[in-house]
Amino acid sequence: MIDERLEEAVIRTKAKLLILDPIQAYLGGGMDMNRANEARDMTKKLAALAEKYQCAIVLVGHMNKEAGNKAAYRSMGSIDFFAVARSVLLVGRVEGEANIRAVVQIKNNLAAFGHPKAFELSEDGFHWLGDYEITADEVLGDIAPRANKLEQAKRLLREVAETNNAMQSNEIFNLAEEQGISRRTLENAKKELGIRARRINNSWYWELDKIKPE
Repeated sequence: MIDERLEEAVIRTKAKLLILDPIQAYLGGGMDMNRANEARDMTKKLAALAEKYQCAIVLVGHMNKEAGNKAAYRSMGSIDFFAVARSVLLVGRVEGEANIRAVVQIKNNLAAFGHPKAFELSEDGFHWLGDYEITADEVLGDIAPRANKLEQAKRLLREVAETNNAMQSNEIFNLAEEQGISRRTLENAKKELGIRARRINNSWYWELDKIKPE
């Protein structure tokens, strides 16, 4: 049994951290991870193992392609894997940024939710970027919602440009936030519309009179 091998490994190495990556590779052919009763039996055993040896257990899984579902239901296998975890992190690509990956916490039973983070993978290796403005929906890549938000952001910028040649970036971010538009989406809209930023007296302004025509 998989749990017996894991317990032997934890005892032998006195491990305080156990990572199963990906979880599918450790289940074996005799278990169907999509069946709740089988998944629940395994997660209970893993929980008991963690408590018995004071060893943190991290499960790494992959998301399915069913756009529109909540993040909890986009994981491969039974929802029990999500339910048993105390903390769940979603990791994915950032649209328009080939080398950047975002980390968004979608469950936390231990403390307040953490702020989304990002890191970059390049020829030089791993670079931690720190706080990043992005939502779980954007990381999941649900095309329709994201496209709608992008068009909404572009529409907002065009409307602001009708009465302002320039506006402080913080004011524009606040207007976008009120409409549920993330900073990342607004930055993408800014880029597509060809808007440039200019610094005046220690404040950044977006030059809205330079917007590309429709």
